[in-house]
Amino acid sequence: MGNELVVRKSSLPTAQMMCRAAQYVRMSTDRQQYSIQNQAAVIGAYALAHRLAIVRTYRDEGESGLRIRNRAGLTQLIDDVTTGRADFAWILVYDVTRWGRFQDSDESAHYEFACKKAGIKVVYCAEQFENDGSMLSNIVKNLKRVMAAEYSRELSVKVYAGACRFSRSGFLVGGKVGYALQRELFDKNLQSKGVLESGARKYLVTDHVRLRPGEAIEVGIVKWIFQRFLTLKSEQAIARELNRHRVPAYDGGRWRGSLISTILKNEKYIGVLVYNRRSKKLGGQAVDNPPEAWIRTEGCIEPIIARDVFFKVNQIIEERRLNLSEEEMLARLRKVFLKEGRISQTIISETKGLPCPHTYTKHFGTLKNVYKLVGYTSPYKSDFLDARPKWLGVLANLVSRVASKLEASGAVVSMPAERRLLVNGTENVGFRIARWSSGRIGGHRQYWVIQRRRLPTGWIVAIRLGENNSSILDYLLLPTSVTDRYTLRFSEIGLARGKLRIRCFSSADNLFRALSRRLASSNRSSSTKPQPQQKQSKSNRSKTKADGVQR
Repeated sequence: MGNELVVRKSSLPTAQMMCRAAQYVRMSTDRQQYSIQNQAAVIGAYALAHRLAIVRTYRDEGESGLRIRNRAGLTQLIDDVTTGRADFAWILVYDVTRWGRFQDSDESAHYEFACKKAGIKVVYCAEQFENDGSMLSNIVKNLKRVMAAEYSRELSVKVYAGACRFSRSGFLVGGKVGYALQRELFDKNLQSKGVLESGARKYLVTDHVRLRPGEAIEVGIVKWIFQRFLTLKSEQAIARELNRHRVPAYDGGRWRGSLISTILKNEKYIGVLVYNRRSKKLGGQAVDNPPEAWIRTEGCIEPIIARDVFFKVNQIIEERRLNLSEEEMLARLRKVFLKEGRISQTIISETKGLPCPHTYTKHFGTLKNVYKLVGYTSPYKSDFLDARPKWLGVLANLVSRVASKLEASGAVVSMPAERRLLVNGTENVGFRIARWSSGRIGGHRQYWVIQRRRLPTGWIVAIRLGENNSSILDYLLLPTSVTDRYTLRFSEIGLARGKLRIRCFSSADNLFRALSRRLASSNRSSSTKPQPQQKQSKSNRSKTKADGVQR
């Protein structure tokens, strides 16, 4: 979406230029292809009728209206208004629901009040009431806000009930599939339609997904892990053994003790599908549900592991569980720090006698707090460590949006690993965060870091963060060939010189268009490659060498 949303200044008389307005548009999902265009059409008609010139467009594509977090468009709008950078006197919105479906109607009113306080009027173009501050207007507007919130609440209840019903029927509702498992698609008559590849989605509402054992090699590895644990009783030792034999983990990377632990506790391997362990409703915090709220469906998956073996393994895990006080948790970690000289998530995971990193964060909030309590200062910037979960969520949303747009353009897209797309079976696109750092590199006071570990040859799409990693600066597109190192560091000056072949884009839409062009160009060049020639005679071979043609 670009300039087609903006009423061009050249089409308006000079007298109307003084009436400057901004428009805010939002759609909830990427599948609402024409939602923003429809909103812009109504807003544009209102602007023309009231002699307003739209000079700014703030947009949120594929974002829920339940909260302002992750809504970069509305966040930027409020920031421009409250800091005095806004160069307009009107904000045009399609209706109350596009402003947001906040569960607390006061939050919606708060953001509108911030605009009014700055002298900027908010108008809901498609509503039947005039937002003029009158008693009737305020009553209707607040009623609309409550109705918008109630719609989301009722929809959430219906979606949750439907998900529980499908789970009880043995269908996969969502979440990670698991190592050595595959998704099989069934139609409304429960006839198999084949296996869904990683990253592929079902498109018919009447279709459903069930789990089945995956590749024979991976199934064999899962069986070996369970049998090996009965002997070694150590997840870390099993992970080291698999890495020593160069067996790739489910994401193509290295095995860790935490991955082994996840497999050993996964009831899917004995044919049991468990749903509702954790839930997150209406944009709130994810909560762990009590076991009595879990939905367990047995016999819906072909078992890989015998039940007696599974329960024997989990009995061993339960018997060695550490019931430590918080003081003892810190004391043990402090001893490890004195011995190793540093602490990391990997060290915590692989040290026998220590709880896992998740347990530490559950008790102390963040690993930053844990490090501080034991007297350790991490060399990494703590602002990024604290914000990392948030930005990974934003990155996951970008992956989904890019995948949807590529599929809409006719490409075949799969997701062979987390935060990586495979386009048309040939082109890899990895997604990363370019984190900001205030350290020095080449004499410059700030630089950015991209981790390219586990990325095959192809393209890297990165979200570059601003100062203190608190906001999105822009979007980057670069080939993986810019470096063969796991970590890429660059400054603003290094970026401007162009040697790294990194392209910057102000919006995700511009980034997508550039990525599409490069993928299309790669496909054309691969399809026009000359066919390998037939075997040459000796005379021809010698002539080729003499001509200096590279083979």
